[in-house]
Amino acid sequence: MREELDHREVRILGCLIEKELTTPDYYPLTLNSLTAACNQKSNRNPVVIFPESDVECSLEALRDKGWVVVVDGAGSRTRKYRHSFLEKSGLEKREMVVLAVLMLRGAQTVGEIRGRSGRMHRFESLDEVGDILDALAAAGEPWVVRLPRLPGRKENRYMHLLAGEVEVAEEGHDTFHVAARDDGVALLAERLDRTCGELKELRDELAALKEEFARFRAQFE
Repeated sequence: MREELDHREVRILGCLIEKELTTPDYYPLTLNSLTAACNQKSNRNPVVIFPESDVECSLEALRDKGWVVVVDGAGSRTRKYRHSFLEKSGLEKREMVVLAVLMLRGAQTVGEIRGRSGRMHRFESLDEVGDILDALAAAGEPWVVRLPRLPGRKENRYMHLLAGEVEVAEEGHDTFHVAARDDGVALLAERLDRTCGELKELRDELAALKEEFARFRAQFE
């Protein structure tokens, strides 16, 4: 069974996919550039403001789940990150692009997906996108769901299921992911926040030790 992602992990994964395909010269991404991609105001719904520390914590969770890989470039002290979506999911590039649009923009119609995926992949027709959505929805463990048609709209919208089931909100004509159904989620969230804090403290201590060791070594050079 596929492990569900939270909204922050979904945004991060979508951004990594998008940037790989649209700005390959700057991919893999540093933590700073990935945070900026998550928080950009264009081509995103909803617009968010994630602190860099939260993005770093979610990256660690995505690594544990197998969706993200750390890349340590030769001669560079800056960590970079790439997605491993195709390897993890077993899907094809076209399917990944459709899901990335939904991850970054929320529920979309077939036409919206085609129109908004052009920089990542050019789909030849609406039928091509529709066939991909049908295949994703019919998978043994579905990747997308077709939402009920909203009043006043001619087309159905689709939404990814990476973060669990979705429902249609009665107001605002938007979708949201169903909240977890047990009280253990709050406890897990609390533990995750605590773990992130401890991880940051350990990294700060390690950086301080490296500095101290560098000064010590300099005395004998």
